Amino acid sequence: MNIRLLKPLDAENYRNIRLEALQNNPESFGSSYEEEKEIPLETYKSRFQSDESFTFGAFENEKLVGVVTLVKENKLKLKHKANIFAMYVSPKKRGIGIGKCLMVEVINKAKDLKGIEQIYLSVVTTNESAKKLYSFLGFEVFGSEKRALKFENTYLDEEHMVLFL
Repeated sequence: MNIRLLKPLDAENYRNIRLEALQNNPESFGSSYEEEKEIPLETYKSRFQSDESFTFGAFENEKLVGVVTLVKENKLKLKHKANIFAMYVSPKKRGIGIGKCLMVEVINKAKDLKGIEQIYLSVVTTNESAKKLYSFLGFEVFGSEKRALKFENTYLDEEHMVLFL
């Protein structure tokens, strides 16, 4: 397995795994398949060239099997923070450490970025495996949000977590 930052040439593979994530686990993301299927490849290519956003991919035999994105805050009073979004590992590749490797890589990236002191993420309260991973890596729950997401007339609660670097 190889983990690396995604480049503009990875845009189509990223979009494919992102849409897979939104179809397989729609309850875990604030975005929806219906919204993201319309996003042009150019949008992803642009993101992968940004100095504010870093998307890592886990590749197995050149196939993208997992992703995670780190986004720096850019407002003056928030520049000490970054957020993790869009964490996903393909179902057939879960349970073998890919998610942990992706998270370690993104945490290390945050540590390398000038001024980042803390990393935030949100996780649906029913996603026990993700919560266990994040806690293992040092993230702590600092709050919860009732009815954070609404999917097919079902409300989902989220826990908000932080890792102080």
